[in-house]
Amino acid sequence: MSQRSVERALGKMVTDEAFRLEFTSNPARASVATGLDLLPEELEALLRVPHDMLDRLASCLDGRICRLSVSDRKEPS
Repeated sequence: MSQRSVERALGKMVTDEAFRLEFTSNPARASVATGLDLLPEELEALLRVPHDMLDRLASCLDGRICRLSVSDRKEPS
């Protein structure tokens, strides 16, 4: 097991909405695309983290430390 990869995955799940959504639908693909070397047991454990808890934590963070989601961008007036 790689504790560093687990910690990086959790950090991305909180600060990167697109990664969080992709990880929820296909954790193996999202991890590989991000360069995270996670074992199947680690993927399973991360999938058991309540999604609503990650969303709530993400909403409490300062926007300057979160990756801006395309859906968050405002259209120019």
